[in-house]
Amino acid sequence: MATRVEHDFIGELEIDDSVYYGVQTFRALENFKMTGRRFGDYPFFVKAFAQIKKAAALANAELGVLAQDKCDYLCKACDRVIAGEFADQFVVDMIQGGAGTSTNMNMNEVLTNVALEMMGQKKGAYSDETLHPNDHTNRGQSTNDTYPSSIKVAAYAKLSDLLNEMKKLEAELSKKGAEWKDVIKMGRTELEDAVPTTLGNTFNAFASYIKSDIAKITAAQEAMKVLNMGATAIGTGINCHPDYKVAVEKHLSKITGVEFKPAQDLIAATQDTADFVHVSGALKTAAVRLSKIANDLRLMNSGPRCGLGEIELPKMQPGSSIMPGKVNPVICEVVGEACYEVMGNDVTIMLCSERGEFELNAFEPGIAYALFNSIIILENAVRTLREKAIEHLKANPQTCLDHVLNSVGIVTSFNPVIGYEKSASIAKEALQTGKKVGDICLERGYLSKEEIDKLLDPKYMLDPHMKNK
Repeated sequence: MATRVEHDFIGELEIDDSVYYGVQTFRALENFKMTGRRFGDYPFFVKAFAQIKKAAALANAELGVLAQDKCDYLCKACDRVIAGEFADQFVVDMIQGGAGTSTNMNMNEVLTNVALEMMGQKKGAYSDETLHPNDHTNRGQSTNDTYPSSIKVAAYAKLSDLLNEMKKLEAELSKKGAEWKDVIKMGRTELEDAVPTTLGNTFNAFASYIKSDIAKITAAQEAMKVLNMGATAIGTGINCHPDYKVAVEKHLSKITGVEFKPAQDLIAATQDTADFVHVSGALKTAAVRLSKIANDLRLMNSGPRCGLGEIELPKMQPGSSIMPGKVNPVICEVVGEACYEVMGNDVTIMLCSERGEFELNAFEPGIAYALFNSIIILENAVRTLREKAIEHLKANPQTCLDHVLNSVGIVTSFNPVIGYEKSASIAKEALQTGKKVGDICLERGYLSKEEIDKLLDPKYMLDPHMKNK
Protein backbone atom coordinates (compact mmCIF):
# COMPACT_ATOMS: atom_id res chain seq x y z
CA MET A 1 0.00 0.00 0.00
CA ALA A 2 1.44 3.36 -1.04
CA THR A 3 1.48 5.96 1.70
CA ARG A 4 2.26 9.62 2.15
CA VAL A 5 3.30 11.60 5.21
CA GLU A 6 1.28 14.61 6.29
CA HIS A 7 1.75 16.79 9.34
CA ASP A 8 -0.09 19.23 11.53
CA PHE A 9 1.14 21.08 14.62
CA ILE A 10 0.68 17.92 16.71
CA GLY A 11 3.05 15.92 14.51
CA GLU A 12 3.40 13.70 11.45
CA LEU A 13 1.18 10.83 10.32
CA GLU A 14 1.55 8.24 7.60
CA ILE A 15 -1.62 8.10 5.51
CA ASP A 16 -2.84 5.72 2.81
CA ASP A 17 -2.07 7.59 -0.39
CA SER A 18 -5.26 6.38 -2.07
CA VAL A 19 -7.44 8.58 0.13
CA TYR A 20 -8.12 12.24 -0.56
CA TYR A 21 -8.56 13.33 3.03
CA GLY A 22 -5.56 14.28 5.13
CA VAL A 23 -4.03 14.35 8.57
CA GLN A 24 -6.77 16.26 10.40
CA THR A 25 -9.48 14.00 9.04
CA PHE A 26 -7.40 10.98 10.03
CA ARG A 27 -7.15 12.24 13.61
CA ALA A 28 -10.91 12.78 13.70
CA LEU A 29 -11.44 9.20 12.55
CA GLU A 30 -9.38 8.03 15.49
CA ASN A 31 -11.06 10.33 18.02
CA PHE A 32 -14.75 10.25 17.11
CA LYS A 33 -16.42 6.86 16.84
CA MET A 34 -19.89 7.69 18.09
CA THR A 35 -22.73 7.07 15.66
CA GLY A 36 -21.34 5.09 12.75
CA ARG A 37 -22.96 7.75 10.55
CA ARG A 38 -20.44 9.66 8.49
CA PHE A 39 -20.42 13.05 6.83
CA GLY A 40 -20.74 11.30 3.46
CA ASP A 41 -23.93 9.53 4.57
CA TYR A 42 -25.65 12.92 4.22
CA PRO A 43 -24.98 13.80 0.56
CA PHE A 44 -27.07 16.95 0.74
CA PHE A 45 -24.77 18.20 3.54
CA VAL A 46 -21.66 17.36 1.52
CA LYS A 47 -23.15 19.18 -1.47
CA ALA A 48 -24.01 22.24 0.62
CA PHE A 49 -20.52 22.40 2.12
CA ALA A 50 -18.93 22.16 -1.33
CA GLN A 51 -21.24 24.91 -2.58
CA ILE A 52 -20.08 27.10 0.31
CA LYS A 53 -16.42 26.39 -0.53
CA LYS A 54 -16.97 27.20 -4.20
CA ALA A 55 -18.68 30.47 -3.32
CA ALA A 56 -15.80 31.31 -0.98
CA ALA A 57 -13.19 30.64 -3.66
CA LEU A 58 -15.05 32.80 -6.18
CA ALA A 59 -15.48 35.62 -3.67
CA ASN A 60 -11.81 35.53 -2.67
CA ALA A 61 -10.70 35.58 -6.31
CA GLU A 62 -13.06 38.46 -7.07
CA LEU A 63 -11.59 40.43 -4.16
CA GLY A 64 -8.03 39.69 -5.22
CA VAL A 65 -7.03 37.59 -2.23
CA LEU A 66 -6.89 34.25 -4.08
CA ALA A 67 -5.06 33.72 -7.36
CA GLN A 68 -7.42 33.04 -10.26
CA ASP A 69 -5.72 29.78 -11.23
CA LYS A 70 -6.07 28.45 -7.68
CA CYS A 71 -9.71 29.52 -7.68
CA ASP A 72 -10.32 27.72 -10.97
CA TYR A 73 -8.90 24.42 -9.71
CA LEU A 74 -10.77 24.66 -6.41
CA CYS A 75 -14.02 25.39 -8.24
CA LYS A 76 -13.50 22.37 -10.49
CA ALA A 77 -12.91 20.22 -7.40
CA CYS A 78 -16.04 21.66 -5.79
CA ASP A 79 -18.09 20.91 -8.90
CA ARG A 80 -16.99 17.29 -8.83
CA VAL A 81 -17.96 16.95 -5.17
CA ILE A 82 -21.26 18.72 -5.79
CA ALA A 83 -21.94 16.22 -8.58
CA GLY A 84 -21.52 13.36 -6.10
CA GLU A 85 -17.93 12.26 -6.69
CA PHE A 86 -15.69 11.30 -3.75
CA ALA A 87 -18.64 10.56 -1.46
CA ASP A 88 -16.60 7.84 0.25
CA GLN A 89 -13.94 10.38 1.24
CA PHE A 90 -16.19 12.28 3.65
CA VAL A 91 -15.62 10.00 6.57
CA VAL A 92 -15.75 11.91 9.85
CA ASP A 93 -18.46 10.94 12.33
CA MET A 94 -21.40 13.33 12.36
CA ILE A 95 -21.13 13.73 16.13
CA GLN A 96 -17.76 15.15 17.09
CA GLY A 97 -16.06 17.57 19.42
CA GLY A 98 -14.68 20.85 18.12
CA ALA A 99 -17.79 22.61 16.78
CA GLY A 100 -17.48 20.93 13.38
CA THR A 101 -13.80 21.62 12.72
CA SER A 102 -13.22 18.01 11.67
CA THR A 103 -16.02 18.20 9.10
CA ASN A 104 -14.70 21.49 7.73
CA MET A 105 -11.17 20.10 7.45
CA ASN A 106 -12.44 16.88 5.87
CA MET A 107 -13.97 19.04 3.13
CA ASN A 108 -10.89 21.30 2.89
CA GLU A 109 -8.50 18.36 2.58
CA VAL A 110 -10.54 16.45 0.01
CA LEU A 111 -11.08 19.52 -2.17
CA THR A 112 -7.41 20.47 -1.95
CA ASN A 113 -6.16 17.01 -2.90
CA VAL A 114 -8.65 16.66 -5.75
CA ALA A 115 -7.51 20.04 -7.05
CA LEU A 116 -3.84 19.11 -6.62
CA GLU A 117 -4.33 16.01 -8.75
CA MET A 118 -5.93 18.09 -11.48
CA MET A 119 -2.91 20.41 -11.29
CA GLY A 120 -0.64 17.42 -11.88
CA GLN A 121 0.57 17.40 -8.28
CA LYS A 122 0.61 14.60 -5.73
CA LYS A 123 -1.88 14.38 -2.90
CA GLY A 124 -0.55 16.07 0.20
CA ALA A 125 1.82 18.33 -1.77
CA TYR A 126 0.50 21.37 0.07
CA SER A 127 2.40 24.64 -0.44
CA ASP A 128 2.01 28.34 -1.12
CA GLU A 129 2.80 27.71 -4.78
CA THR A 130 0.25 24.91 -5.23
CA LEU A 131 -2.66 24.71 -2.79
CA HIS A 132 -3.02 24.40 0.95
CA PRO A 133 -6.23 23.28 2.74
CA ASN A 134 -5.99 26.07 5.32
CA ASP A 135 -4.33 28.90 3.40
CA HIS A 136 -6.31 28.64 0.17
CA THR A 137 -9.34 26.33 0.42
CA ASN A 138 -10.25 27.80 3.81
CA ARG A 139 -9.17 31.38 3.04
CA GLY A 140 -11.29 34.05 4.68
CA GLN A 141 -13.18 31.35 6.53
CA SER A 142 -13.48 29.56 9.83
CA THR A 143 -15.30 26.43 10.83
CA ASN A 144 -17.40 28.81 12.90
CA ASP A 145 -18.98 30.38 9.84
CA THR A 146 -18.69 27.67 7.17
CA TYR A 147 -20.08 24.87 9.34
CA PRO A 148 -23.32 26.52 10.55
CA SER A 149 -23.81 28.09 7.13
CA SER A 150 -23.47 24.69 5.46
CA ILE A 151 -26.00 23.24 7.90
CA LYS A 152 -28.43 25.97 6.89
CA VAL A 153 -27.88 25.54 3.16
CA ALA A 154 -28.32 21.77 3.52
CA ALA A 155 -31.37 22.09 5.75
CA TYR A 156 -33.00 24.56 3.38
CA ALA A 157 -32.65 22.12 0.48
CA LYS A 158 -33.82 19.11 2.46
CA LEU A 159 -36.77 21.00 3.95
CA SER A 160 -37.92 21.71 0.40
CA ASP A 161 -38.01 17.95 -0.22
CA LEU A 162 -40.04 17.45 2.95
CA LEU A 163 -42.48 20.20 2.03
CA ASN A 164 -43.07 18.65 -1.39
CA GLU A 165 -44.00 15.36 0.28
CA MET A 166 -46.28 17.12 2.76
CA LYS A 167 -48.12 18.87 -0.06
CA LYS A 168 -48.76 15.51 -1.71
CA LEU A 169 -50.11 14.12 1.57
CA GLU A 170 -52.36 17.14 2.09
CA ALA A 171 -53.78 16.70 -1.42
CA GLU A 172 -54.47 13.00 -0.86
CA LEU A 173 -56.17 13.64 2.48
CA SER A 174 -58.31 16.37 0.90
CA LYS A 175 -59.22 13.96 -1.89
CA LYS A 176 -60.45 11.42 0.66
CA GLY A 177 -62.32 14.19 2.47
CA ALA A 178 -64.23 15.05 -0.69
CA GLU A 179 -64.81 11.40 -1.58
CA TRP A 180 -66.28 10.59 1.83
CA LYS A 181 -68.17 13.81 2.55
CA ASP A 182 -71.47 11.91 2.86
CA VAL A 183 -70.18 8.95 4.90
CA ILE A 184 -71.73 9.50 8.32
CA LYS A 185 -69.75 8.21 11.29
CA MET A 186 -69.72 8.56 15.04
CA GLY A 187 -67.56 11.28 16.50
CA ARG A 188 -65.65 10.35 19.64
CA THR A 189 -64.18 12.33 22.49
CA GLU A 190 -61.87 10.60 24.98
CA LEU A 191 -62.56 7.36 23.06
CA GLU A 192 -66.25 7.59 24.05
CA ASP A 193 -69.23 8.07 21.74
CA ALA A 194 -69.89 11.78 21.18
CA VAL A 195 -72.02 13.12 18.33
CA PRO A 196 -72.09 12.28 14.62
CA THR A 197 -69.71 13.65 12.03
CA THR A 198 -68.63 12.42 8.61
CA LEU A 199 -65.58 10.56 7.46
CA GLY A 200 -65.11 13.48 5.09
CA ASN A 201 -64.91 15.88 8.02
CA THR A 202 -62.31 13.65 9.65
CA PHE A 203 -60.04 13.60 6.61
CA ASN A 204 -60.53 17.28 5.86
CA ALA A 205 -59.37 17.98 9.41
CA PHE A 206 -56.30 15.82 8.82
CA ALA A 207 -55.60 17.80 5.64
CA SER A 208 -55.90 21.03 7.63
CA TYR A 209 -53.27 19.78 10.09
CA ILE A 210 -50.83 19.18 7.26
CA LYS A 211 -51.63 22.49 5.57
CA SER A 212 -50.94 24.31 8.83
CA ASP A 213 -47.65 22.47 9.30
CA ILE A 214 -46.59 23.26 5.74
CA ALA A 215 -47.05 26.94 6.55
CA LYS A 216 -45.09 26.65 9.81
CA ILE A 217 -42.17 24.77 8.25
CA THR A 218 -42.09 27.12 5.26
CA ALA A 219 -41.85 30.11 7.59
CA ALA A 220 -39.11 28.43 9.65
CA GLN A 221 -37.25 27.50 6.47
CA GLU A 222 -36.75 31.20 5.72
CA ALA A 223 -34.42 31.46 8.73
CA MET A 224 -32.10 29.01 6.98
CA LYS A 225 -31.40 31.68 4.32
CA VAL A 226 -29.63 33.98 6.79
CA LEU A 227 -25.95 32.99 7.06
CA ASN A 228 -22.93 34.13 9.07
CA MET A 229 -20.39 33.78 6.27
CA GLY A 230 -17.68 36.37 6.80
CA ALA A 231 -17.90 36.07 10.56
CA THR A 232 -14.80 33.84 10.67
CA ALA A 233 -13.89 32.92 14.26
CA ILE A 234 -16.35 34.80 16.46
CA GLY A 235 -18.13 37.27 14.19
CA THR A 236 -15.56 40.06 13.98
CA GLY A 237 -14.42 38.98 10.51
CA ILE A 238 -10.75 38.56 11.40
CA ASN A 239 -8.58 37.43 8.42
CA CYS A 240 -11.44 38.18 6.04
CA HIS A 241 -11.73 40.86 3.33
CA PRO A 242 -14.25 43.54 4.40
CA ASP A 243 -16.36 42.97 1.27
CA TYR A 244 -16.20 39.19 1.50
CA LYS A 245 -19.51 38.56 3.27
CA VAL A 246 -21.49 40.29 0.53
CA ALA A 247 -19.46 38.70 -2.27
CA VAL A 248 -19.71 35.16 -0.91
CA GLU A 249 -23.49 35.39 -0.43
CA LYS A 250 -23.82 36.68 -4.01
CA HIS A 251 -21.89 33.75 -5.42
CA LEU A 252 -23.64 31.23 -3.16
CA SER A 253 -27.05 32.46 -4.27
CA LYS A 254 -26.01 32.07 -7.90
CA ILE A 255 -24.64 28.56 -7.29
CA THR A 256 -27.67 27.29 -5.37
CA GLY A 257 -30.49 29.27 -6.95
CA VAL A 258 -31.58 30.34 -3.46
CA GLU A 259 -31.28 33.94 -2.29
CA PHE A 260 -29.11 33.62 0.80
CA LYS A 261 -28.19 36.76 2.71
CA PRO A 262 -25.71 37.77 5.42
CA ALA A 263 -26.84 38.12 9.02
CA GLN A 264 -27.06 41.72 10.20
CA ASP A 265 -25.17 40.94 13.41
CA LEU A 266 -22.42 38.43 12.67
CA ILE A 267 -21.34 38.17 16.30
CA ALA A 268 -24.86 37.21 17.39
CA ALA A 269 -25.30 34.89 14.43
CA THR A 270 -22.05 33.03 15.19
CA GLN A 271 -22.93 32.19 18.78
CA ASP A 272 -26.71 31.78 18.47
CA THR A 273 -28.31 28.58 17.16
CA ALA A 274 -31.94 29.48 17.83
CA ASP A 275 -32.81 29.26 14.12
CA PHE A 276 -32.23 25.51 14.32
CA VAL A 277 -34.41 25.30 17.43
CA HIS A 278 -37.12 27.15 15.51
CA VAL A 279 -37.00 24.74 12.58
CA SER A 280 -36.91 21.72 14.86
CA GLY A 281 -39.94 23.03 16.73
CA ALA A 282 -41.90 23.20 13.49
CA LEU A 283 -40.79 19.66 12.63
CA LYS A 284 -41.83 18.44 16.07
CA THR A 285 -45.28 19.99 15.68
CA ALA A 286 -45.67 18.27 12.33
CA ALA A 287 -44.54 14.98 13.86
CA VAL A 288 -47.07 15.29 16.70
CA ARG A 289 -49.90 15.82 14.24
CA LEU A 290 -48.75 13.14 11.82
CA SER A 291 -48.56 10.65 14.68
CA LYS A 292 -52.08 11.61 15.75
CA ILE A 293 -53.35 11.01 12.21
CA ALA A 294 -51.62 7.63 12.05
CA ASN A 295 -53.05 6.57 15.40
CA ASP A 296 -56.59 7.67 14.50
CA LEU A 297 -56.36 5.62 11.32
CA ARG A 298 -55.11 2.68 13.35
CA LEU A 299 -58.08 2.89 15.71
CA MET A 300 -60.68 3.40 12.97
CA ASN A 301 -59.22 0.33 11.24
CA SER A 302 -59.39 -1.85 14.37
CA GLY A 303 -61.08 -5.21 13.99
CA PRO A 304 -61.75 -6.79 11.63
CA ARG A 305 -64.80 -8.08 13.53
CA CYS A 306 -64.50 -6.89 17.09
CA GLY A 307 -63.18 -3.36 16.59
CA LEU A 308 -64.46 -0.15 15.02
CA GLY A 309 -63.93 -1.29 11.44
CA GLU A 310 -64.88 2.10 9.98
CA ILE A 311 -62.04 2.02 7.46
CA GLU A 312 -59.80 -0.66 5.99
CA LEU A 313 -56.08 -0.08 5.78
CA PRO A 314 -54.27 -1.97 3.02
CA LYS A 315 -52.95 -5.34 4.12
CA MET A 316 -49.16 -5.03 4.00
CA GLN A 317 -47.82 -8.20 5.65
CA PRO A 318 -48.79 -11.07 7.98
CA GLY A 319 -49.14 -9.82 11.52
CA SER A 320 -48.38 -12.76 13.74
CA SER A 321 -46.11 -15.76 13.97
CA ILE A 322 -48.75 -17.65 15.96
CA MET A 323 -52.19 -16.24 15.03
CA PRO A 324 -53.20 -17.16 11.46
CA GLY A 325 -54.91 -14.47 9.42
CA LYS A 326 -53.91 -11.60 11.67
CA VAL A 327 -52.86 -8.42 9.88
CA ASN A 328 -51.42 -5.50 11.84
CA PRO A 329 -51.60 -1.78 10.99
CA VAL A 330 -47.82 -1.71 10.54
CA ILE A 331 -47.68 1.47 8.45
CA CYS A 332 -49.50 3.51 11.08
CA GLU A 333 -47.27 2.03 13.75
CA VAL A 334 -43.99 2.74 11.98
CA VAL A 335 -45.10 6.30 11.25
CA GLY A 336 -45.76 6.77 14.96
CA GLU A 337 -42.32 5.46 15.87
CA ALA A 338 -40.70 7.74 13.29
CA CYS A 339 -42.54 10.71 14.72
CA TYR A 340 -41.32 9.88 18.24
CA GLU A 341 -37.77 9.98 16.89
CA VAL A 342 -38.37 13.50 15.57
CA MET A 343 -39.78 14.57 18.93
CA GLY A 344 -36.72 13.18 20.70
CA ASN A 345 -34.39 14.91 18.27
CA ASP A 346 -36.08 18.19 19.13
CA VAL A 347 -35.00 17.74 22.74
CA THR A 348 -31.43 17.05 21.61
CA ILE A 349 -31.39 20.21 19.50
CA MET A 350 -32.79 22.27 22.35
CA LEU A 351 -30.15 21.02 24.78
CA CYS A 352 -27.28 21.44 22.31
CA SER A 353 -28.43 24.97 21.55
CA GLU A 354 -28.72 25.89 25.23
CA ARG A 355 -25.21 24.55 25.84
CA GLY A 356 -23.47 27.17 23.69
CA GLU A 357 -21.12 29.32 25.75
CA PHE A 358 -19.88 32.83 25.03
CA GLU A 359 -18.94 33.45 21.37
CA LEU A 360 -19.54 29.97 19.89
CA ASN A 361 -21.72 26.92 20.26
CA ALA A 362 -19.41 23.90 20.26
CA PHE A 363 -22.34 21.49 20.07
CA GLU A 364 -23.47 22.30 16.54
CA PRO A 365 -22.51 18.80 15.30
CA GLY A 366 -25.16 17.38 17.62
CA ILE A 367 -27.64 19.89 16.24
CA ALA A 368 -26.78 19.03 12.63
CA TYR A 369 -27.07 15.29 13.22
CA ALA A 370 -30.42 15.53 14.99
CA LEU A 371 -31.86 18.11 12.60
CA PHE A 372 -30.91 16.25 9.43
CA ASN A 373 -32.24 13.00 10.84
CA SER A 374 -35.52 14.67 11.77
CA ILE A 375 -36.01 16.04 8.27
CA ILE A 376 -35.12 12.73 6.63
CA ILE A 377 -37.27 10.64 8.97
CA LEU A 378 -40.27 12.96 8.73
CA GLU A 379 -40.06 13.06 4.94
CA ASN A 380 -39.97 9.26 4.85
CA ALA A 381 -42.86 9.00 7.31
CA VAL A 382 -45.03 11.40 5.31
CA ARG A 383 -44.31 9.57 2.06
CA THR A 384 -44.87 6.16 3.62
CA LEU A 385 -48.22 7.11 5.15
CA ARG A 386 -49.45 8.50 1.83
CA GLU A 387 -48.18 5.75 -0.46
CA LYS A 388 -48.84 2.73 1.74
CA ALA A 389 -51.94 3.79 3.66
CA ILE A 390 -53.93 6.83 2.53
CA GLU A 391 -53.87 6.18 -1.22
CA HIS A 392 -55.28 2.66 -0.81
CA LEU A 393 -57.60 3.31 2.13
CA LYS A 394 -61.19 2.05 1.93
CA ALA A 395 -64.23 3.24 3.86
CA ASN A 396 -66.95 1.03 5.35
CA PRO A 397 -69.99 3.37 5.14
CA GLN A 398 -72.54 0.90 6.54
CA THR A 399 -70.40 0.11 9.57
CA CYS A 400 -69.94 3.83 10.18
CA LEU A 401 -73.71 4.42 10.02
CA ASP A 402 -74.50 1.42 12.23
CA HIS A 403 -72.24 2.84 14.94
CA VAL A 404 -74.16 6.12 14.78
CA LEU A 405 -77.60 4.52 14.94
CA ASN A 406 -76.62 2.22 17.81
CA SER A 407 -74.97 4.97 19.80
CA VAL A 408 -76.27 6.50 23.01
CA GLY A 409 -74.37 9.68 22.18
CA ILE A 410 -77.02 10.79 19.70
CA VAL A 411 -79.30 11.52 22.65
CA THR A 412 -77.49 14.86 22.77
CA SER A 413 -79.77 15.94 19.93
CA PHE A 414 -82.74 15.84 22.36
CA ASN A 415 -81.20 18.33 24.81
CA PRO A 416 -82.59 21.57 23.34
CA VAL A 417 -86.12 20.11 23.20
CA ILE A 418 -86.60 17.99 26.36
CA GLY A 419 -83.67 19.22 28.46
CA TYR A 420 -80.45 17.72 29.76
CA GLU A 421 -81.97 15.81 32.71
CA LYS A 422 -84.50 13.86 30.64
CA SER A 423 -81.87 13.19 27.96
CA ALA A 424 -79.46 11.88 30.61
CA SER A 425 -82.18 9.60 31.98
CA ILE A 426 -82.80 8.21 28.49
CA ALA A 427 -79.06 7.62 28.04
CA LYS A 428 -78.86 5.79 31.36
CA GLU A 429 -81.73 3.46 30.48
CA ALA A 430 -80.31 2.85 27.01
CA LEU A 431 -76.97 1.82 28.49
CA GLN A 432 -78.64 -0.46 31.04
CA THR A 433 -81.13 -2.13 28.69
CA GLY A 434 -79.54 -1.93 25.26
CA LYS A 435 -82.62 -0.17 23.90
CA LYS A 436 -82.27 2.60 21.35
CA VAL A 437 -82.59 6.13 22.67
CA GLY A 438 -85.35 6.99 20.18
CA ASP A 439 -87.50 4.08 21.33
CA ILE A 440 -87.12 5.05 25.00
CA CYS A 441 -88.01 8.68 24.25
CA LEU A 442 -91.13 7.56 22.39
CA GLU A 443 -92.15 5.13 25.17
CA ARG A 444 -91.93 7.91 27.74
CA GLY A 445 -94.01 10.21 25.58
CA TYR A 446 -91.46 13.00 25.55
CA LEU A 447 -91.65 13.43 21.78
CA SER A 448 -93.64 12.15 18.82
CA LYS A 449 -92.14 9.66 16.39
CA GLU A 450 -91.97 12.38 13.76
CA GLU A 451 -90.07 14.70 16.11
CA ILE A 452 -87.71 11.91 17.15
CA ASP A 453 -87.01 10.87 13.57
CA LYS A 454 -86.25 14.47 12.66
CA LEU A 455 -83.94 15.03 15.62
CA LEU A 456 -82.11 11.76 15.04
CA ASP A 457 -81.77 12.24 11.29
CA PRO A 458 -77.99 12.20 10.83
CA LYS A 459 -78.18 15.07 8.34
CA TYR A 460 -79.77 17.30 11.00
CA MET A 461 -77.32 16.16 13.66
CA LEU A 462 -74.46 17.09 11.35
CA ASP A 463 -75.96 20.53 10.66
CA PRO A 464 -78.16 21.44 13.65
CA HIS A 465 -79.08 24.80 12.14
CA MET A 466 -81.13 22.92 9.56
CA LYS A 467 -83.66 22.01 12.28
CA ASN A 468 -85.33 25.37 11.99
CA LYS A 469 -85.44 25.31 8.18
